[in-house]
Amino acid sequence: MTNLLLILATMTCTVTGNLLLKLGANQNGFGATWPFSMINLNVILGASSFGLGLLFYTMLLKQLPLNIAQAIFSIQFVLVILASAFFFGEQIGWVRWGGIALVASGLLVIAWSFEPVIKV
Repeated sequence: MTNLLLILATMTCTVTGNLLLKLGANQNGFGATWPFSMINLNVILGASSFGLGLLFYTMLLKQLPLNIAQAIFSIQFVLVILASAFFFGEQIGWVRWGGIALVASGLLVIAWSFEPVIKV
């Protein structure tokens, strides 16, 4: 699997996992006592999505140095913010847009600082 596909798969799983956990956090669980009161289908699916993303990320770490992989995956923070606005109607204020711009700027600096490692 190419590095680009592994990156996309990992980010998709991570963003999906976050969205599912948010949905699950607002629902009743299977039981009346903790931790069962927090476990429901969305929480299970969200955790499973994170687990699958972990496998893809581990595969990617065989191909990339950790410092590069981690820098690339900082875009996840932006994607989760955008997904929460789209799916849940959460507001993105100007301060958050400023943070998104800083993350994007940092990614550009990192991208220019090393040889291409994303094989298509």
